[in-house]
Amino acid sequence: MQPHPCILAEKNGAFAHRQAALPWRLALIGLLVLLGLAPSRVLAVALKDVEFTTLPGGQVRIDLVLSAPTTTTVQDFATDSPARIVIDLPAVTSELPRKNVQIDVGPVQSLTALDAQGRTRIVINLTSLVPYQVLSLGDRVTVAINEKTIAAPEGNGALLGEAGRAATARASPELRAVDFQRGPGGEGRVLVKLPTEKTRVSVQDKGGKVVAEVLDTSLPERLRRRLDVADFGTPVVAIETRAQGRDVEISVATAKDHEYLAYQVNETFTLEFRAPSPKERGRRQRERVTFTGDRLSLNFQDIEVRAVLQLLADFTGLNLVASDTVTGNVTLRLKNVPWDQALDIILKAKGLTMRQKGNVIMVGPTEEVMAREEKELEASRKFEELAPLRTEYIQINYAKAADIAKLLETRQITTGQAMANLGQTTGKAMAEQEQAEVKGLLSSRGSVTADERTNTLLVLETAEKLAEIRQLVARLDIPVRQVMIESRVVIATDNFARELGVRFGYNRLEVNEKTGNFNEIYGSQRGTLKGEDYWGTTIDDTVPLMVDLPAINATSGINFLVGKIGSYLLQLELTAMQEEGRGEIVANPRVITSDKQAALIEVGQRVPIVTPGTVDQPATVKYEDATLKLDVTPHITPDNRIIMGLKVSKDEADAVLAVDGNPYINKRTVETNVLVDNGETVVLGGVFERSRFSNKDQVPWLGDLPILGTLFKNDSRQETNKELLIFVTPRILQEELKTR
Repeated sequence: MQPHPCILAEKNGAFAHRQAALPWRLALIGLLVLLGLAPSRVLAVALKDVEFTTLPGGQVRIDLVLSAPTTTTVQDFATDSPARIVIDLPAVTSELPRKNVQIDVGPVQSLTALDAQGRTRIVINLTSLVPYQVLSLGDRVTVAINEKTIAAPEGNGALLGEAGRAATARASPELRAVDFQRGPGGEGRVLVKLPTEKTRVSVQDKGGKVVAEVLDTSLPERLRRRLDVADFGTPVVAIETRAQGRDVEISVATAKDHEYLAYQVNETFTLEFRAPSPKERGRRQRERVTFTGDRLSLNFQDIEVRAVLQLLADFTGLNLVASDTVTGNVTLRLKNVPWDQALDIILKAKGLTMRQKGNVIMVGPTEEVMAREEKELEASRKFEELAPLRTEYIQINYAKAADIAKLLETRQITTGQAMANLGQTTGKAMAEQEQAEVKGLLSSRGSVTADERTNTLLVLETAEKLAEIRQLVARLDIPVRQVMIESRVVIATDNFARELGVRFGYNRLEVNEKTGNFNEIYGSQRGTLKGEDYWGTTIDDTVPLMVDLPAINATSGINFLVGKIGSYLLQLELTAMQEEGRGEIVANPRVITSDKQAALIEVGQRVPIVTPGTVDQPATVKYEDATLKLDVTPHITPDNRIIMGLKVSKDEADAVLAVDGNPYINKRTVETNVLVDNGETVVLGGVFERSRFSNKDQVPWLGDLPILGTLFKNDSRQETNKELLIFVTPRILQEELKTR
């Protein structure tokens, strides 16, 4: 490849062009000389060379070097399948030393130049369709493949190509929708709503996924997502949509065995995936066969098949045995093909089959080979039937001998399907049952017996079957991993109560009124006022209170004498109460169990529930559980996570609430299925209860007075908070197990 004669540099959004002066002067002198010799050839522009440059990020720039600047318009277009860029250079002839130029850089594979009908067509072969730009500048046509937008110098060139024109237009249009549908035949359809029906889409396989690239399109934020569609039962597992520069990439993860079809109707582009038919699956299996032998060339006209087989045996150095029934001639012309592929072609053409054992190849007609193998199998079966039986004792260490014996034995199972008897109004059901036989590992002559006391298998079988049974037992008789499940049940309570009350009444004036001696006033009494006179004589007035709204279970109080009316004293008593409490109940049950084995731990009491007796029947007692219980079945996944089926309950008797002496049972239960990492704590659930009560008793109208109304009413407020939280932590017990 010739060095680049000019330098294109991007500066201030334009290309700076520098030419080597001396070579162009010599070229001009040559053109003047040719002008007199061949006028028709001088006026034509020729394609002299192709130069390419690799840029970072998979970008490639290809320069088409012309003999002179072209005055015609360069035309270009692209195709999706196969992925190609086609550039037409009118009035340009090709003087390249060869038509095909191998590039193999980035997405570009090769370039082909075709000269016909007064123009030169340049075909650039790509691995996948990518954005491109075409720049015509003087005696060069530059193709920028997978590059960012480049600018043309003012007045010196034109930026061409669809990607180039899009660079000067407004922002790329947005993708409208990405959806998924399941077809009637179980096929999965990925529906892409394009901005316009002219939007280009490139589809290719990348890393086991099918990727659709919507070119020159932007992705709105609402479509930037991943769709998990595995539950639809189609070959499609997931769909992920993301932006890739100026394009949108839709990646479809699929099952291993599938086939897909891409088509577009108006603005809807569809990728349809379906499971291949058995015929297609067989064809793929045949195509998957690879040949690795040394390459050779064969060119024969009407040669005997046995002679060709002899040539192949000599070429490979293998021993070859051909049956006497291998006859006939064959004409073939094979050039540079692996020898094993050539042998396969010859055998298929003549209806032959080969079998290789070591370095010996045996060739014969297919029917003859199959008949011989069938006889060998029949002889093997007869030998097995006549082989002597042996008795062997197999010790089972971890599993149950009876369970493994069931796997080895041939047993009958009952299958059936219930059908409703529509003729009966009672809705009776009839069942059709079928007996099916599940084959075990034992032969028809073998037997197995399990001894539960020593956990040993007694097997009577042939030596070959005994070896298979020992392998099976070694695979199944392994220690089961164990899991410790720790649960924590937390019940937290927080209560607050406040009450303010008042009592208002009067008391009579006693003897010696002139000296001003009055009875002592006492409070904190209900109904009437009691007291003692000055000399200690007890008096008991039955005059009721005017206001009787005291605080219940008061923790403090104060009495006031507020006035005198005649021989009576007015008495005021204020009482108050405030309670505040916090409590926490923590239960921490733990249990250890084996993988996939249910475990239960329960602690608590049984509360008697008495049913009163009658004249004819005595009283009965029934017990209800009020326990803390943890019921769990763990399953260890291959990636050391734990799936747990859990039921946690914390029931207790309420000593405050009861009916006929039988207490209420407060129940707290959580039942769920969770997937947890080893050693990770998960909150299964929680219940938060809050109760607030506010009560006011007052004297009508007087209790509504500002400030003074407090003396004529009772205010109480109560608040209770309860919270239940259940935590679970599973841990896989790591033990070093010694294999015997």
